[in-house]
Amino acid sequence: MKKLILILMLLSSLSFAQVELSRRNPNAGSEPAFYLDYTSNKSQQPDKTKFDVFLQMPYRSIQFVKKDSLFRGGYSVTLTFYDEDKSNILLEKFWQEEVSASVFSQTNSPNNYNISYKSFDLRPGNYVLKCYVEDADSKKTAEKTIPVVVREMQDSLSISDILFVSGILKKGDSENIVPNVGRLITNKSKDLSLSYEIYSSKPRDVYVNYLLIENDDNKIFDQTDHLTLKQGINPIYYTIKNQNFVIGKYNVEVDLQDSDKEVVASVKKDIYSRIFGMPSTIVDLDKAIEQMTYIASSSQVDEIKDSKTYQEKLDKFIAFWNSKKPNKNSDENPIMNEYYRRIDYANKNFKGIGEGWRTDMGMIYVTFGPPSNVERHSFEMDSKPYEIWEYYDQNRYFVFVDRTGFGDYYLVNPDYSRWPGYRQ
Repeated sequence: MKKLILILMLLSSLSFAQVELSRRNPNAGSEPAFYLDYTSNKSQQPDKTKFDVFLQMPYRSIQFVKKDSLFRGGYSVTLTFYDEDKSNILLEKFWQEEVSASVFSQTNSPNNYNISYKSFDLRPGNYVLKCYVEDADSKKTAEKTIPVVVREMQDSLSISDILFVSGILKKGDSENIVPNVGRLITNKSKDLSLSYEIYSSKPRDVYVNYLLIENDDNKIFDQTDHLTLKQGINPIYYTIKNQNFVIGKYNVEVDLQDSDKEVVASVKKDIYSRIFGMPSTIVDLDKAIEQMTYIASSSQVDEIKDSKTYQEKLDKFIAFWNSKKPNKNSDENPIMNEYYRRIDYANKNFKGIGEGWRTDMGMIYVTFGPPSNVERHSFEMDSKPYEIWEYYDQNRYFVFVDRTGFGDYYLVNPDYSRWPGYRQ
């Protein structure tokens, strides 16, 4: 019964997630609303660099409305380039995207997305890029602001930035790459494909060294290829094959060497591996196991932790979450997705001595989900700041007091016997 109650609580927030409305950042803790990537390439304009921006919008982030026989959605995008200290707007681009689906299931499939591509000619240097997206129907917004470096391309011999590739689309005699804008792979991936360009002022022989480094220090792939370049643009498509990817960050480095094998240019880019079918917020298996404390017993967590090998640990972790699936025939696991969404949200929104999910607010939020109502008492004359979280459908409330005045709220009415989940 205890486990059943928790499953129902977790599922309830899929349609009743209101705590975000009581928080300053309504998008915190969720999967990314969109993915953004960019590359520096050689421009036809002197003293400029061709700067390509890629935006990947998951269908799940778009509000679809049925019109005639199709489900239609859309969104607008604004790209703004600032100078390095963000004091001046240097360039701005606005456009709209429209998408459609023939059946409703396509609109919420994790495999469906729309990719936008825009190109700019910019002077080499450091910029700040802001991407602002607004859904056409719901008017919900999301944004990302990132520092970018627009690289200078040498006239004699140079190399563009790396663009990771998720697939190739063939149409007639032409082939077009599908960029991996999110820079994500899974533990089921065995190959890692990438593309880039080499620019040469004349025909020549060069060498290209490929490095794949796991978690910043473990070199797992090192290979050098010989190439004969033509004058002008030389597009390169390369695949690092037969790799066993685990959860974590990987760095790909491409070193361009002259005929004497002296490095003349080098580019690097990170890519991230996650467990297939699991939230992208899980980037560390040991940490994800530790965070199960509110849904698994101590003995269950210890059994997974005590695994002799990484694969055994991963298999037990997956088996635990598969046991929570409402639909055993589906690849989707809404229980797991919601649980780790809450973990991520707690880490981003609840302040404490340690990680947000370990705080009292984090414990209640992960266990019960978004409250129905939040009362804030920040400036009472005769008391410390406190908050009351109310859960109408469960006839529960929780009181948190900021004892120190620094936003570290403590639960003052804990009754661990009355809710599922475990506190260690």
